[in-house]
Amino acid sequence: MSAIDRVRILVLGDSGVGKTSFVHLAAHNEPLRSPSWTVGSSVEVKLHEYKEGMKEQKTFFVEFWDIGGSHSHRNARSVFYNPCHGAILVHDLTNGKSEKNLHKWVREIGKNSRERKSSTSLNILSNSPGIGIDIEFDQESYIGNTSTIPYLVIGTKVDQSDDRKTRSESVATSLGCDEIVMDCRQTRYLAAGTSNAVKLSRFYDRAIETRAKSHKDSFTERFGDPISPTLSTKFYSPHQD
Repeated sequence: MSAIDRVRILVLGDSGVGKTSFVHLAAHNEPLRSPSWTVGSSVEVKLHEYKEGMKEQKTFFVEFWDIGGSHSHRNARSVFYNPCHGAILVHDLTNGKSEKNLHKWVREIGKNSRERKSSTSLNILSNSPGIGIDIEFDQESYIGNTSTIPYLVIGTKVDQSDDRKTRSESVATSLGCDEIVMDCRQTRYLAAGTSNAVKLSRFYDRAIETRAKSHKDSFTERFGDPISPTLSTKFYSPHQD
């Protein structure tokens, strides 16, 4: 049996918005009875069928990296951000500030992305012929520009909110992504066949496609396109009969 590939999803948002409760429900199809504060990061895993029912169908592990939202740990949590194939942004529908802060989380991903991409470029140059610096290149740690990362916005505690739709729409619309408003204590919000379940599945598929593209781009950036007709003849000579 071949190994099952994995895709890494960051779950981000302020402390107390319900990230851990959402992750538990998404991963285990049951509510979390006694949620606790997350320090650092916790990880849950579920199986997902990519392009289920189509010829491209393939099984993946979806890893939910539930990142602690404490402001005091903001400088340390970037260690959990690589690789990143997609991000779920969670806010509390009864707390408007938590929604506004989602933009800060997006900027944090972008900052980490630029720093990582710059480091990756340095590694590539350092391992190029004629440059005598040996720095390890970790292909698995590549993270693309945030514009290429799929997002999903989750608004929690819908049962306690009078404004159940429009508050989360502003963030989702600005990112061009889907949104789900829900009560993480109720399994019906993510039940199979519902529109929310379809949105989640579609998001997982996009994250898997981002993973595939990031691996391809990492290889191409380091070694060049092996079939490109513009390759130097030093490395490539067209076949002649």
